[in-house]
Amino acid sequence: MQKAYATPMTGAAATAAATERFRQRIAAPDPGHFRPLQDLWASSIGLGTYLGEADDATDARYAEAIRAALARGCNVLDTAINYRGQRSERTIGAALQQLIADGAITREEVILCTKGGYLVEPILDAGLAAPEEIASGCHCLAPAYLDHALRTSLANLRVQTIDVYYLHNPEQQLDEVGREAFLARMEAAFTLLEQRVHSGAIRYYGIATWHGLRRHPKAKDALSLATLAALAARVGGPAHHFRVIQLPYNLAMPEAFAFANQPINGQPLTALAAAQRLELSVVCSASLLQGQLSGLPDNLGSYIPGLSTSAQRAVQFARSTPGITTALVGMQRTAHVEDVLELARLPVMLAEQLARLFDRTRRGT
Repeated sequence: MQKAYATPMTGAAATAAATERFRQRIAAPDPGHFRPLQDLWASSIGLGTYLGEADDATDARYAEAIRAALARGCNVLDTAINYRGQRSERTIGAALQQLIADGAITREEVILCTKGGYLVEPILDAGLAAPEEIASGCHCLAPAYLDHALRTSLANLRVQTIDVYYLHNPEQQLDEVGREAFLARMEAAFTLLEQRVHSGAIRYYGIATWHGLRRHPKAKDALSLATLAALAARVGGPAHHFRVIQLPYNLAMPEAFAFANQPINGQPLTALAAAQRLELSVVCSASLLQGQLSGLPDNLGSYIPGLSTSAQRAVQFARSTPGITTALVGMQRTAHVEDVLELARLPVMLAEQLARLFDRTRRGT
């Protein structure tokens, strides 16, 4: 088993007052650039760290991008323990610690998010899970393993508290276990995460999904927000801390806005509408679909006017959708950060423009 990453730890967590201070300091011309993520102020664009080689050169590029993003008004950093073999977490931790030491930022101004669930090391011999608790040979929600992964992420990130801790693609468990067993595993995981909120290791928790919130409600791997929120209330009471969800949303994957697949009290709602009803904040991943939307057809420009690049148009689409708090963009180059964060200087798209664009994509024109 990998030893703990030995480094000084940065205390505190994001706070309402500090994220408000960051918001006022940035003074983005677009008043909609900062939005409430529960009691925090979150930038409408967040920096993701999924892509890239697990090497020193990529670490260095990400470190520069993180510095540039924080300076230009992005205070949401997103990663996962398995991204680039833990190197993404470690790069964020080192960059953030240096910026704090330099006085460029405070820990309380940054909303730090990571994920657990995928295996990054052998765990059976350590007694962290039983063989039947590991799905597809790579995914585990056993509380002992999640607790170990959380401690490892805290050490990698060099902090005492993670602001949002996601269970990573929990729907993968449904490939191998039935719905009843899955919900029992989720209840055990939620119980652990509520305990870690009270011990100060995390502030909020949630789920970061790929398929689960975009499926037909009868699909084998579909996730129900209403069911999960009720589960959280059962283990944490009405003041539970299951408060943030993440799902892919972009021009090619519009289900969160367009597909009413989340029934609540018999009423079919979209994932975004259901999240609002359940008081969940929504972060969208894959705003550029891992770079595939960086070259949009020229005829889409009139539907997202006033922008100079395809990347800007695609990210503007995501961040402009009602109900989205933060649109994540994988950015490992300063030039990319500068291009995308230019959107903080522009007003969000009008709802009528968004509706026309959706009508066009539905008609396939």
